[in-house]
Amino acid sequence: MKTANLKLVSMLVAFFVAGITTIAQTTWNVDNAHSKIKFSTVHNGISDVDGWFQEFNSTITASKEDFSDAVFELTIPVESIDTGVKMRDDHLRSADFFEVEKYPTMTYKSTSIQPTGKENHYKLTGQLSMHGVTKTITMDLWYRGNYTNPENKATSAGFKVTGILKRSDFNIGPKFPSAMISDDVAIVADLEYIKQ
Repeated sequence: MKTANLKLVSMLVAFFVAGITTIAQTTWNVDNAHSKIKFSTVHNGISDVDGWFQEFNSTITASKEDFSDAVFELTIPVESIDTGVKMRDDHLRSADFFEVEKYPTMTYKSTSIQPTGKENHYKLTGQLSMHGVTKTITMDLWYRGNYTNPENKATSAGFKVTGILKRSDFNIGPKFPSAMISDDVAIVADLEYIKQ
């Protein structure tokens, strides 16, 4: 009888703790007006070509104020790619590169976040899916702090994400050698999120 009671108490405590954890989690939605996801490649070994995505949606869920347990999720309509040159953008959307008609969406979800030893700097690891391929990637994450708007009292948090992707890992532009378009693609994302 005592064993049964102990099991019942243990179960109730577990449910209670799980409930607290769920309640304590906060959701943050990206503020697109103050965010940008940029990329850069090297053309013919002599110049950088930059671009960005005009549309994307992202959320963070976290229970700790320093975001050390945060989970980042990101969805990008690949058709929104923009390098400032329409002919090049159309080519990037074609079957030579992203094949947006077949693979219209790029997604990312983080699976772990690890401190680097430097305050508010982390290694963010997650699953990136694009062009029909899913890979585990690790990026550098800098949590830049919070700001509360004095007018509407909304709280925002800022982040910078940087890293290098290899286009060959995702079979993007296989006809084009790295001497023409670098295999390494530099990523810089400046992201601002609003607490919900």
